[in-house]
Amino acid sequence: MNAAERFGANLSHFRTKSGLTQEELGHLSSIHRTQIGMLESGQRQPRLETIVKIAGALGVDPCELIKGIRWVPPSTKPGEIEVS
Repeated sequence: MNAAERFGANLSHFRTKSGLTQEELGHLSSIHRTQIGMLESGQRQPRLETIVKIAGALGVDPCELIKGIRWVPPSTKPGEIEVS
C-alpha cells in the first residue's frame, strides 16, 4: 500500500462512518464527487487544502486522514514515505 492508497482508505472509512455518499461529501467539501472517488481509490494524492476541506466536512481532525503515513528521515539511505 502506498501513501495515496492509505489516505484513500482513511477517507473511505470516515466517509462511511459518517453515513455520507461520495456525492454528499463532495457537496459539503466543495470538491467534485469524481475527485472524492479518485482520492478514495488512491488514484490521486490530495493537496493540503483538499485534506482540510474534507476533514472539515467529515468533522474530523485532518490528522485522522493521514494516519498511518509518515516520513522516515535519511540515515545511511535516502528518506522514504512509510505506510502502515
